[in-house]
Formats: sequence, structure tokens, C-alpha cells
Amino acid sequence: MTEGTEERNPRPWKGGEKNGKGRGKEERGRGHGGEAGARSRLDAMSVGYFRRVGDRLKEGFAEEEEKVLFVENVLTEVRGRALLVATDITGSITLQQLLPLAGPSQVGELLSELGGASGKQFRAASCDRCGGHVLEAALRQVPRWAEQTSEDTPEEAEAGHCGILEAQVLALSQVVTEEVEEFITHTHGSHVVRTLTHLLGGCLEPERSRTQPGGKAQKITPPLTDFEAPASFGPALRRLALCLLEHTHTCVRNAVSSAVLQALLTVCHRKRPILCKKLTKGIVGYLASLSSAPGVSPLLVFLKDQACSRLIEKIIQVSHKGLLRDLYKSHLRGQLVNLAVHPIANFPVQRLTAACSSYKMFLLVFKELMEGLEAILAAGHMGVIVQLADSCVQWEEKQGQLLQCLLEAFHCADPPSLQTSCLPLFLSLLTHEVYYGQGPAEGDTQRPLSDICYNGSRLVQSLAKFKERSVLLNSLRALSPADLLTLGTDQSGSHVLQALVLSASDKGRGKILRRLEGQYVQLACSRFGSRVLEAVWAIATVSQKQGIAQELAPSESVLRSDQFARHVWGKFGLTHFGKRRGQWLEFQTGQSKKRKMFSDILE
Repeated sequence: MTEGTEERNPRPWKGGEKNGKGRGKEERGRGHGGEAGARSRLDAMSVGYFRRVGDRLKEGFAEEEEKVLFVENVLTEVRGRALLVATDITGSITLQQLLPLAGPSQVGELLSELGGASGKQFRAASCDRCGGHVLEAALRQVPRWAEQTSEDTPEEAEAGHCGILEAQVLALSQVVTEEVEEFITHTHGSHVVRTLTHLLGGCLEPERSRTQPGGKAQKITPPLTDFEAPASFGPALRRLALCLLEHTHTCVRNAVSSAVLQALLTVCHRKRPILCKKLTKGIVGYLASLSSAPGVSPLLVFLKDQACSRLIEKIIQVSHKGLLRDLYKSHLRGQLVNLAVHPIANFPVQRLTAACSSYKMFLLVFKELMEGLEAILAAGHMGVIVQLADSCVQWEEKQGQLLQCLLEAFHCADPPSLQTSCLPLFLSLLTHEVYYGQGPAEGDTQRPLSDICYNGSRLVQSLAKFKERSVLLNSLRALSPADLLTLGTDQSGSHVLQALVLSASDKGRGKILRRLEGQYVQLACSRFGSRVLEAVWAIATVSQKQGIAQELAPSESVLRSDQFARHVWGKFGLTHFGKRRGQWLEFQTGQSKKRKMFSDILE
């Protein structure tokens, strides 16, 4: 949960440029190959053949020999018309399924035919909506070759047929470097360049999966997988990186190209830190050199642009301490609040707050943002506030100041008796007057807990990591048992209850659990509440576990018939609790001693 809270339009563009002059435009039908009507379509008989091949691949193979023979036969059918097959939708899908089963030499031969004698045909294949996927699938086979050659002796590696695959990757890299603008401004070609960049750097993203009907796309950044890249890939990556640096002007104004440069920065930050430093300095230098209004940094304009702001976000994430300091002092100082209330520029502010949290520069950023805290809250940009709270976890001396400012912003700081109502206010992101109504009597804060929101949950979870949590815990203990049940069974609220209960001392946790008595069965039968209960059980004392078990045990039929509670019944060993309580107590005591022993070692 470290990414920005507010969602932005994931696809604010449909192609490269507004007047793309044909770039990214696709014809309906088969085999347009980037030049509409340049090649004939795959005939119906061949389409049927590759459809049957795809069905056979889904069935799998019982023997290795059968698989090898099948792959060889299919690639024989492809030979001589690889580009035509790759740019057909059925042929493309079949080749994507087939390539992971092919040998390195077979993949290299396919790439050789797709590129042609001079390699110039790579552009036609890459900039095709079907062919681009085939090229990406072929490039993803290189790590398999690298693993095999690393186990062989140098003589065996030279004598093998894997060199053709390396040669074709380098040929593709050369073509991309020579025609970089055509590749990076094309919707489909840019994805090939991004995969190539990861490959040359020796790390790959997980393969893009097709979204299932009714499924939700994951917003979490996928982890990269490292592999030992051939030595020849390093110089090729450097040439490509320097070429992209020369075309910074294109990447700045084009959202598709910007994503390519962001991928390059990610790879270089992970694998080539010196090259990454050169790239970030070069990009920032170019942006700062552009003309703007007198006394106004050009970066302030780019930070508010949809495409360029994402590039600046990535630069901030991968920058070293010196560049971060220069960015702040030369371009951002005195402007953070204005940027934080902007619908686009607030995301780079979040990245800056996270990136500088380990440096003294954070104190300057903190001071500036605190001056406009209420304005940021009014703008609804909770990602900035949550990130500020996350960063304050490392700065104990600023935690109290932030919490006090939040209490004042939600109008529950004075009198001190109102502070017990802070938790519902933070969770709902509503001020005291709005949540409880105008002018309630002091201490009259009886309203059922409601309006729990995702951003409020994230804020409280961050505040729960502070050293001083008494205000939050007092507010939690002031909730009625029914409100605690509402909190524990809510999708967002359950994370808050879990975080606060786990952060409390054994004595404080006991007070909260006593407030929950009578609600355990309903918690156990909830999708979210059952997870809270399991997390609490893992750190509870033996006496606390015994109290929970005594309440749950009489409801055996209800718990064992519920899809969530049945897991609680099994994990808590409630069958043994009812029939062999002595053994159950002995086991739980042993588990508690083990947990304490390991916690002492870790501390």
C-alpha cells in the first residue's frame, strides 16, 4: 500500500500523439502488420490448423519426446511465412503458447525470419497488434537460454546453437536504436522496447496476463525477476539508454514514449546505478533548460502534465540524495502545497515525501506540507497525508505534531474530551460537526460507527505505527461493542482494528478483547472479521485465548457450517478445547513460550 491513493485514468491516451499520422491505428481483420493492406491475410485452412495446434497445446504432453517432435513440426509449418503467421490473431496466440516449449535455437531462428536478413522487418512485426506479442514472448525465452549456458562449459556454449538467439536480440536492439522514435511512439512497438530494455538489463517483469471477465486489474507494481544476462547485453543497453536520452523531448510530450523511459529508469536503477544517475541528471537538466515564465521553474509546468508527471515521479523514485536535494531547492521549495492540491501534481509530491524520508531534507518537506494540511485535506488528496504519516514513522519527533494538526483539522482537539471521538472521524474523513451534527453536548458522541472509507483506514493504519498511540487506543476503547463489530467486519475497518489491537500492550489488548466479548461468533463468521480474529489469536496470551475459545466452543454447529468460521474452528483447535482441554492448554502454553522466546531473540 505504498502507491498513491487517488486513482488516475489508467489510459488517458489511445495512441502515441494526437495527430499520430497512422501510429497506433489498427485495421480490423488479420495481418495488417503496421502498414494497412501491405500483406495478404493468412488463409482459412492455415487459421484452422493453428487453432487446432492451440487446442493441442492446452492438453499438454505426457512425454518429452512427443512434445519436442510436435514443436518441431509446427515450427516447420511456420517457416517461410513467420511474419504472416505472427501478425494473424490466431497464429499469434498459438506462437505465444508454443515458444515457451521451443528450444533456444528454434526461438532464434523464428526471430531471424521475423527480422529478415537486415533486421529491418522487426519494426513491422513489433508495431503490429499481434506480432508485437510474439516478439515479446520470444524475448522472454532468453533467461532459459542464460540458465542453460551458465551450467555449460565455455566450449559447450560455443558449440551449441544458442548463439543465434543472442545475435537476434542484439540485432533487434540495433534496429530499435536506429529507429527509436518510430518504436517508442507506437502503441504496440513501445511494449516490445520495454520488454527488450528489461531483457538487456537482466531482469524481467511477469508476463502480462489477460484479465478474466469480471476480474479486477491488479494495481500493484509486479516484482522483477533477475537473471544472468550475456555480457554483450550491457553495451547494447547503454547504447539504447543514451539514444533514448537524446529523444527526451519525445518522451516528455508523449505518454507512450514516457512509459518506455520509465521502464529504462527502473532497470538501470536496479542493475546499472551509474547509468541511472546519468539518465536522471540528463532528463532533469533538459526539463530545467526549457523556457518558462520569469521566476517560475519549468518543472512546475511538467509536474501538472498527465504524461510528464509520471516520468518525474519515476525520476524522484530512482534519484540519489544529491539530485533530490537539488530538485527541492531549485524547483519545488515553496510550491509543495500548491502542487499537493493539484489533481495531477499531488502524485509526484507523494513520491518526493517517500523518497526523502530517510534524509534530513524530509524536515523541510514536512514543515512546508504541514502549513497547508487543511488545504490538502479539503482537496481530498489523502495520498499526500497518508504518505506524510508513513514517512513520520521514521521521525519520532514529528509524530506528535502531525497527530495534533490532524486533531485540529478534524475539530476534535479541544476540549481534550473530544479526542476520544477521533477514530470515527479519521475513518470517515469527516469533521466533528459533520459527523456528529452541529453543537453536540460535550461528551455526547453516541452515533453508530459508519462511513468507514479506504483512505481513512490507511491514515489510521499509518498513525498506529507511531510510538505514542494512546489517543487512538483510547478512542478505540470508547467504541461500543456493536461499533467494534462493525469495524472488525468492514473491509477497510478490519485492517484498522487488527493494527490497533496488535500494536497495544498485553494489558491494553486485554481491555479491547473484553469489549469484544459477545461478538466473537459474528467476527468468526465474517470474511474480514475472521482474519482479524486469527491475527489476534496468534499473539494473544493463553488466558486471552482461553476466553475467546470459551465463547466460541458452544456455537460449534454454527461455526463449522460457515465458510469462514470453519477455518477459525480448526486453527484454534476448538474440538480439543471441548474434549481434551488439558492437552489444549499444554499446547497453547508451549506455543506462547516459543513465540516469546523468538521475540526475545529478534529483539
